[in-house]
Amino acid sequence: MQVRKLFSLLLIITVSMSSFIPQKRITWTAIGDSFTYLNDHLEESENRVEKGWITRTTELVPGLTYINHGHNYWTSVEIAFKINQFDLQPSDVYSIFLGTNDWWLGVKPGTLDDYRNNTGISTVSGAFRVIIDKLRSLNPKAHIILMTPMQRGDFVYLLNHKVHSWGSYKDQEGQSLESFVNVVKEIAQSENFEVVDLYNEPRLSIDQAVKFKYLRDPQTREYKEYAYPDYINIPYTVGDKYPYPLKAVDVTYDGIHPSDKGCSIIAELLAKVINNLK
Repeated sequence: MQVRKLFSLLLIITVSMSSFIPQKRITWTAIGDSFTYLNDHLEESENRVEKGWITRTTELVPGLTYINHGHNYWTSVEIAFKINQFDLQPSDVYSIFLGTNDWWLGVKPGTLDDYRNNTGISTVSGAFRVIIDKLRSLNPKAHIILMTPMQRGDFVYLLNHKVHSWGSYKDQEGQSLESFVNVVKEIAQSENFEVVDLYNEPRLSIDQAVKFKYLRDPQTREYKEYAYPDYINIPYTVGDKYPYPLKAVDVTYDGIHPSDKGCSIIAELLAKVINNLK
């Protein structure tokens, strides 16, 4: 009887002590474009997003803290060109989430050979080599995670309706967004990096970017709700109503940038990878 009481007491003490063991701190630097930048600038979504994917990821990974190095509108080439000007810190984990702006602005994706041979920043592949070399110089043992661009619906900038672009259903300057996705995945495979493939995540597919696009019927000039792909050939004219009212929001809030729903999916996928890192 005394032995049983002693065992129970030891068990209680052990459990109590374990609850006070501090979580290991994991430092994470997130490098990217507007998809990363917006996490800490939610007012630029007119607060359509309440919590970004970076913040959500830290809530799913015990001890994870982040530094946001997202640069609005920037390409991987621009980031590589200015990489030594950034106050990048040694981190346990780095994520790189780039490529969609390169696609839209006509940067060439390059090949795996451009990455391997360090051919410079004229291609996305070469730019990734410059960025990754910099991260390795900061912490050779760091885990580097590559994130592919998401599929894109038609984008209309919430704060300036003159800024708009078509979705990834159509090539830009003869290049598919998927060709940039493939380059990111090839680099990850060659380096044995973890990759978060957002482009091929079914829950983030283009037909779920928005519930509809609110446009004028070309014949009647009356506003109608057009789901994907029906909206593809319906023109949007600056001066018309914003085509994505709140009730149109699905996994994006403006055609390309993730909504709370989209951010939750991204965080789930990324947190799973970080939690599994050794």
